[in-house]
Amino acid sequence: MSTNPIVIAIPVYFLLIGIEIIYQRVQAVKTYRLKDAMTNINCGVVSQITGGFVMLALFTAYIYVQENWAPFSIPNVWWAYPFAFIFFDLMYYWAHRLSHQINLFWGAHSVHHQSEDYNLTVALRQSSTQILWTFMFYFPLAMAGFDPFVFITMQGVNLVYQFWIHTESIKKMPRWFEAIFNTPSHHRVHHARNPKYIDKNHAGTLIIWDKLFGTFAKEEEAPTYGITKPLESWNPVWANFAHYSEIYKDVKRVRGFKNKLGIIFNKPGWMPEEMGGYQAAPKVKPDYKKFDNRTPLRLNVYVIVQFLIVMAATLLFLYYFKVMNNPEKIASATLIIISVATFGLLFENRKWSPILEYIRLTAMPLVFIYCLAGFNPSLIILLGALGYLAISMGWFISIRRQFRLATTLTSSV
Repeated sequence: MSTNPIVIAIPVYFLLIGIEIIYQRVQAVKTYRLKDAMTNINCGVVSQITGGFVMLALFTAYIYVQENWAPFSIPNVWWAYPFAFIFFDLMYYWAHRLSHQINLFWGAHSVHHQSEDYNLTVALRQSSTQILWTFMFYFPLAMAGFDPFVFITMQGVNLVYQFWIHTESIKKMPRWFEAIFNTPSHHRVHHARNPKYIDKNHAGTLIIWDKLFGTFAKEEEAPTYGITKPLESWNPVWANFAHYSEIYKDVKRVRGFKNKLGIIFNKPGWMPEEMGGYQAAPKVKPDYKKFDNRTPLRLNVYVIVQFLIVMAATLLFLYYFKVMNNPEKIASATLIIISVATFGLLFENRKWSPILEYIRLTAMPLVFIYCLAGFNPSLIILLGALGYLAISMGWFISIRRQFRLATTLTSSV
């Protein structure tokens, strides 16, 4: 079973999200939209699923550096944790800051900023590729001799801390706390697309780094959230590749090897002078409206139920990842990623999304049987899998008969 603090905290995350939704209903405040919130969570699902494979290799690299390049070793004792906490947070600040300054890195990190709402589900909206570009920033901890367990614990603590700051329900913390720590107010600035707020407040837990290195901004005018070129999609897989696609297009259309490298490694928005130079973030227009679209209520309910089933499967996958064999891991991971992508495509009213849903529904019981019982399922497992297939398939077919999915994007449900 997993001992990753992030995985262990997942049930608590969902509990707090539920509390925030209830609190906002009581306060007559609305910062949650169904499709946006589900896409945030689904991006987190894709990130955790792919991270289970990637982190093993990167953690192995950390151990290699710590064992072979560190001049001394810091044992796994209590006093190592506060030093590692501060060191990790400093390295996180620079990794995060450069993720906003280098276009290739932004291709990964932009996923976290795509939501046009701001609530606790945004904390779960993580990239599947960012760790590939930023993990190297943590090698100094290995070279300083910090034990791998200490490192992985501090990584979890840092990310778990940042969950609660993704909210509009908390306006301000006490002044002393605001002066030292990252807070919802500070982090709302970071997620804003207002020109005055862009590339500010990169802190993980300690806001002192932004104040020390000149990237701090105080929350003043109300933030408008999202990225300067909205994603306009509920597909969590496309969300991870959208900005890379823009980079590819820009690299193709600029001339000269130096300019092509400039597109990749300069600041987002950079262009050669002959093509207009740096393109600054535009001001938020007064008539700006968030991306949304209408889908039938029965389809929404269906997707929510299927989403909850996939969430349960995801939790089991993450908890038992270490004891699963490779074919089970690959089959489960593939099905989960296809599932959350299909939910997004159904929400987008894609003409071919029902076909993908029929395929997904057929694959679900097959993978379920294989992972639980291999090729010798018990009668209970077999009946459960077939029951799920029959009920889900019948329900979806009835929805398809009663409603014709719209082909144009209109107003929100």
